[in-house]
Amino acid sequence: MHNAGYAALGLPFSYVPFATEDLAGALQGMRALGIRGFGISMPFKIEILPLLDGVDELAQRIGAVNTVVNDEGVLTGYNTDAAGSVRALAEVMPLRGRRVVVIGAGGAARAVAHALCGEGVRVHVVNRTPVKARELAQDLALAFSPMASSRSGPASGALPMATAGGLDDLKDLSAFDAVINCSSAGMTSYGEASLVPESAIFPELVVMDIVYEPIETELVRAGRRRGAKVVHGGRMLLHQACAQFQLYTGAAAPEDAMNAALQLMLVPKPE
Repeated sequence: MHNAGYAALGLPFSYVPFATEDLAGALQGMRALGIRGFGISMPFKIEILPLLDGVDELAQRIGAVNTVVNDEGVLTGYNTDAAGSVRALAEVMPLRGRRVVVIGAGGAARAVAHALCGEGVRVHVVNRTPVKARELAQDLALAFSPMASSRSGPASGALPMATAGGLDDLKDLSAFDAVINCSSAGMTSYGEASLVPESAIFPELVVMDIVYEPIETELVRAGRRRGAKVVHGGRMLLHQACAQFQLYTGAAAPEDAMNAALQLMLVPKPE
């Protein structure tokens, strides 16, 4: 997607993957090589924060970075997952006032949950480790609940913007408008099983997965079988990449060209 965007605008950039186990060393290398910017994937989205020279206000609030821009050796972190997730979900449903289950409590889940609360969505966070879900929900409540900045706390009777629970909550989704998997469940390298029981999915539910390898996760397939609206991981991937593109280049992303490149990658390859 990035390379297709550079080609469309005639920009002398190239986007390539690097595998690393030494995050601090990798950042030194980026500075030394003068690499303009880079994306951050799991498991480094939270770990990278203290290693940067600066962090954008939104990324600081979220507590996770997925994009870094190098300005003459000064590394600044941003989060484009937030905007990408909102755009992907808004393609299929209005957001304000809706109730959404977010699965996971890592860097990607933090970005998605913060972005949704910012759009007036009430979020219920579930995680394999419930204490991590509660910690994220508490962060969201402090940031977004009515009168959160008041010493007296939220207004009497006001519903919290975020609540938390464990995976058992996924057995009954009838009180929610959408469920979004922001965990590693379903990734090719982590196993294909979905955390959401297929029996809990119903046609009026929106099922979104941010996993894009594979693009057709078990959760996405289950959603299709149950007649639900489905958003695969490619949609958020596209929208967050367009936001990254602008940060790297200073130019508006050529979304049509980038989407065309993404669609080519989604075509099933012959065995």
